[in-house]
Amino acid sequence: MDLNTVVEIRDGRHPAPWRPGDAWLGGGTYLFSEPQPHLRRLVDLSRTGWTPVRRGPDGSLEIAATCTIAQLSRYARGLGAPAAPLFEQCCRAFLASFKIWNMATVGGNLCNALPAGPMTSLTAALDGECLLLAQDGGRRRVRVADFVTGAGRKDLAEGELLRSVTLPDRALSCRTAFRQASLYGLGRSGVLVVGALDPLDGSLAVTLTASTVRPVRLWFPLVPTAGRLRAAIEGAVADGEWFDDIHGLPRWRRHMTFRYAEEIRRELEGGPR
Repeated sequence: MDLNTVVEIRDGRHPAPWRPGDAWLGGGTYLFSEPQPHLRRLVDLSRTGWTPVRRGPDGSLEIAATCTIAQLSRYARGLGAPAAPLFEQCCRAFLASFKIWNMATVGGNLCNALPAGPMTSLTAALDGECLLLAQDGGRRRVRVADFVTGAGRKDLAEGELLRSVTLPDRALSCRTAFRQASLYGLGRSGVLVVGALDPLDGSLAVTLTASTVRPVRLWFPLVPTAGRLRAAIEGAVADGEWFDDIHGLPRWRRHMTFRYAEEIRRELEGGPR
């Protein structure tokens, strides 16, 4: 897409006052996919030099906003943590060619705030926390589950930048279960449910994405009964929060969410799949 309203591309390494018509440029797979007539200037983050993924002294995993899906996939293959398979499962949940894999960024997927965004699914399920940088130098942290607030909506102020997402070490030690449904082969996710069982205290987190307009992360101190899990989902997702678009009707998304959540509960409890 030729963005013929853009008159300047600025290097993101050199701060300058934010102004109307500015946009952060990561991989550009969304920005260059359709007209953006409101844009006048792009702030390019590709030369910031941020380490794509790094393990912290406390065992946490910091994923830079500029980390591409291909870089994350390669890193996760050598991660050596029980939750490592979930990274590849979510990377493969993209409706994307190899070209997109090598350009699309984790931060861009989160900031687009699409219900089917698999990086939202991954980082919300593993209790990720966003680091946000304001234009005045201020910093704040927001849980991924709270960062995406609706379809295409996120908790991001004008000019604010998503710098990274941090996953705690304890989440990486969880045993995970993954379920995804699309209406057709290689289609966009209509339902994506992830379970994460904490080996230390036996708690279970069940995270719903794609079927809902925002990520819904449910936490239970112990693996719940089928009835309690169903009641928790019914209580957490209002009728109007089941997503409705060409990739799936709300009734189907709701039905498949309950089905997959129960399958995950049984799998992580140790029962038959």
